[in-house]
Amino acid sequence: MTTAPLSLSPIVAGLWRITSWQLSVQERVRWIEQALELGITSFDHADIYGDYQAESQFGEALKASPALRQRMQLITKCGIRLRSAQRPYRINYYDTSAAYVRAQVEQSLRNLHTEQLDLVLIHRPDYLMDAAALADTFATLTREGKVANWGVSNHTTSQFALLHQHYPLTTNQIELSPLQMNALDDGTLDQAQQLGLRPMIWSPLGGGRLFTGDDEQAMRVRAEMTTIAHRHGITLTTLAFAWALRHPSRPHVITGTGRIDGLREAVAALNVVLDAEDWYAIWTASKGHSVP
Repeated sequence: MTTAPLSLSPIVAGLWRITSWQLSVQERVRWIEQALELGITSFDHADIYGDYQAESQFGEALKASPALRQRMQLITKCGIRLRSAQRPYRINYYDTSAAYVRAQVEQSLRNLHTEQLDLVLIHRPDYLMDAAALADTFATLTREGKVANWGVSNHTTSQFALLHQHYPLTTNQIELSPLQMNALDDGTLDQAQQLGLRPMIWSPLGGGRLFTGDDEQAMRVRAEMTTIAHRHGITLTTLAFAWALRHPSRPHVITGTGRIDGLREAVAALNVVLDAEDWYAIWTASKGHSVP
């Protein structure tokens, strides 16, 4: 079964915290409508978010307003067995076995009240992953029409290459922010450009540390970024998104906010042209030293 190439919005709405937003079903519907109005058409989930409840909360909104589904791309992740009251595992661990991936995909379809997921990511690298067997699982679930595209999250270049050799992956969702820049040096963004596969970026605000961190790095970065943001007439949030978007791998950057104003600040970054000097000024502030 062939599928159309995946097209995600440059800014992706992350639903990691939806259960803490305390929104009624109708408020969730309105929130999704407002995100769509801003041009955010891609929504990022994982089976484990919100203690396995986040997908269902979003799905209740789609059930209440089914027409919304045609206007969006649904992304979710699986592969982490996370201990919870409903799942009393001895430990947290990873599982990419055919039975587990299938079970989680089918549960996500039920949770989200949809017949097909636009993109499913293996959430973390499973050291026991059998790449050929996992590729077979991908192929079967795609053939059944349950998943349109597959990718990974938090995978190293070699882990990505191993699986990509067996099945064409769409993306690697990785961490990148002015406070966490490993992806610039560990080859993951180089690989994305090499393969022409746009990465997805999580935690572009450093989990909020950009605003509240009292460590030396956070304070240096905040001071530098405040100066640049003031010159551009934008907020720190907008600048952080613009910094990530400036990378030539053309990343899709994920928000984590439930505030519509927060979504607006992220989308505003699409209109910011950050020159190389400003980009490197932020890099320098983060590293605490000049480029070599």
